[in-house]
Amino acid sequence: MWIGSPSILRLVGCNAGTGTRLSQTALLFARKPGITIGAHSMVGCRFSLDRPQAKITVGDRCFIGASHLVSAAEITIEDDVLVSWGVTVVDHDSHSSDWRRRSKDCTDWMEGKKDWSDVTIKPVRLKQHCWIGFNASILKGVTIGARAIVGAGSVVTRDVAPDTIVAGNPARVVRDLRVSDE
Repeated sequence: MWIGSPSILRLVGCNAGTGTRLSQTALLFARKPGITIGAHSMVGCRFSLDRPQAKITVGDRCFIGASHLVSAAEITIEDDVLVSWGVTVVDHDSHSSDWRRRSKDCTDWMEGKKDWSDVTIKPVRLKQHCWIGFNASILKGVTIGARAIVGAGSVVTRDVAPDTIVAGNPARVVRDLRVSDE
């Protein structure tokens, strides 16, 4: 079920533009400060803001299926982006690579705290008109270029140039979408 009434979205504290519809799941998570959704979008994902300063911005006319956006810093999804179901976008490593630094993560979480000082965090950006296929993973620091396509099940660890298709684990360019002038 999609909820699109502006009065209901405002009533529950959701920062969403005119004509936007949210799934019940998205509505539960989208009420947090730091989440902004543009106009005329359909959003069905979970949002996780792992630190108080984290931000997630979704542009106008976007579709995001039953996916998960996880931010400790910033995830920006520009206008006219399509994100299929099962996609994970995350802007951090979650844990330190040093086992001694992460050894207390579970007990710290149970106490409502987390030490982010040794966790790599880099913003993620999905540029306008890109399309992310189902079950893809977009990892920290990645920019998906305008009009690019990420194939289903891909793991993206590096920037994707505009007008290209990438696929695989790790994702590699499989096709150039630019029209030649020949």
